Amino acid sequence: MSIRVVVADDQEIVRTGLTMILDAQPDIEVVGEAADGRRAVELARRLRPDVCLFDIRMPGLDGIAATRALAGPDVADPLAVVVITTFDLDEYVYAALRAGARGFLLKNAGAALLSQAVHAAAGGEALIAPSVTARLLGTFARTGPGSAPAQPIEALTGREEQILAAVARGRTNGEIADELYISLSTVKSHIASLMAKLGARNRVEIAIWAYETGRVRH
Repeated sequence: MSIRVVVADDQEIVRTGLTMILDAQPDIEVVGEAADGRRAVELARRLRPDVCLFDIRMPGLDGIAATRALAGPDVADPLAVVVITTFDLDEYVYAALRAGARGFLLKNAGAALLSQAVHAAAGGEALIAPSVTARLLGTFARTGPGSAPAQPIEALTGREEQILAAVARGRTNGEIADELYISLSTVKSHIASLMAKLGARNRVEIAIWAYETGRVRH
């Protein structure tokens, strides 16, 4: 089964390039393209792709607003969104991930990282460009909303604290399993428990919570 992707970017040459890179992958298929955020949201709602790949700066409705419309806290059945941009700015990343994005990449990331991000998002994981991960997640904790982070509905276990820290540092499930000498299914079970206890909908929200509560520092 191919991973179905909708690509949105207001620059035709960029949109075409992203589409060519993704379509060249044996298990990825671009099923729709849009030049602005409103069209992207319409397409995504109609086609229900596995992953949406959105530029941040688009006319009409920008990529952050489009992400919020499809994956925000109030969306009952959110789609997986990866945001891609030329601009390595803290506020963009923070806004995108807060809006529900499952990944964040710079346009100079390269074809391999783009493919990884799409695969990660489709698989329920998250990929943030390595050049921005630790620095920006740390920044989120300092520049985010002033309200205190929500407390877990039940205390975290020692193992959950370990996995929380690993997720916050951008580790994949496979890497966490290797580091902690546990099975992949055990990692997934702990992450599901973390999401339930923290009220998080994905691992990006788990990571942000870890930084906001000071459990992870860089």
